[in-house]
Amino acid sequence: MIHLHGKKILFLSVSFFNYEKAILRRLSELGAEVDFYDERPSNSNFSKGIIRFNKRFYHLKIKEYYNRILNEIQDNSYDFFFLIKGEAIPAFFLEKIKEINPQMEMIYYNFDPLKEYPDLISNLIYFDKKFTFEYHDSIKYNLNFRPLFYLDEYKNLNLNSQPPQYDVVFIGSAHTDRYIVGEKVRAVADSLNLRSYFYYYAMGRVSFRLKKIIDKHLKEFDISKVSFEKLNHQQIIDFYKKSKSVLDINKPFQHGLTIRTFEVLASGRKLITTNSDIRNYPFYNPNNIFIIDREDIQLDPEFFKTDFKKIDPDVLYKMSLDSFIDCLFGDAQNDYWNAFRNKE
Repeated sequence: MIHLHGKKILFLSVSFFNYEKAILRRLSELGAEVDFYDERPSNSNFSKGIIRFNKRFYHLKIKEYYNRILNEIQDNSYDFFFLIKGEAIPAFFLEKIKEINPQMEMIYYNFDPLKEYPDLISNLIYFDKKFTFEYHDSIKYNLNFRPLFYLDEYKNLNLNSQPPQYDVVFIGSAHTDRYIVGEKVRAVADSLNLRSYFYYYAMGRVSFRLKKIIDKHLKEFDISKVSFEKLNHQQIIDFYKKSKSVLDINKPFQHGLTIRTFEVLASGRKLITTNSDIRNYPFYNPNNIFIIDREDIQLDPEFFKTDFKKIDPDVLYKMSLDSFIDCLFGDAQNDYWNAFRNKE
């Protein structure tokens, strides 16, 4: 494990279901002194929308926010600057913190395809080490390839096993074609007498209604099936404990694996996924992972009759948050993760 005792880290991250807090907590447990800031000035639905679609309209607010951070940290000395995603972060801030800490190592990680967020590309030049969860982006932009991770809370749920209440569970945000695909899976599951539970989450009623106007996929979404209450990790874990398998629906243009993938497999639950790229990972096992075609959904009843096959402990460790931190702050793991890929 990378030695971080006494190291000082300036950590900025987009807010993503409290995973940034879990990373912050683990860095601190490993002995690092961490100053953390949300990389967005605000996490209101309005602010997120403005930043995502045209942050020039939010320029003054962003400038004011980052100048305040600079004022607060101007007398601090850091060993590392660590940024996750960086939708709002301005170039002047990246230039200034490097000027203040010329020996500081700049580390970047992105868990979304750059095709979806092309504005992020221009800031890559400021970083010494750059990582992405998307293999194709790692090739195109010369980035290190490092998939996401699971939190330890999800590990080995089979130690407290109970008869499954559901055969298929889906828990996820309402975006792109998730509802369309999810409801097709539900219909197929019903036809096979499989027990299912679906939880579609949206940030807020107003923003969801606006998205329905803009996004053709969401037009079909039955709002009565949407929840506006976010489940915490313990609630999600409780559903996993009751389930034989978990459905994961990636974005149609995304090849990188969702964090849900790692949590499900670490928990000892079977995975049903629309992401065929999972075949190129060390933990792929058709006994545990069933790949579906989002255009022609079929389920095999036999998949639900066999037990989960344990993942090799070394592979399971590589999927963990500790390994993720080790990779970003220590030695990159390109040789490991790329070794399992079919040459394309």
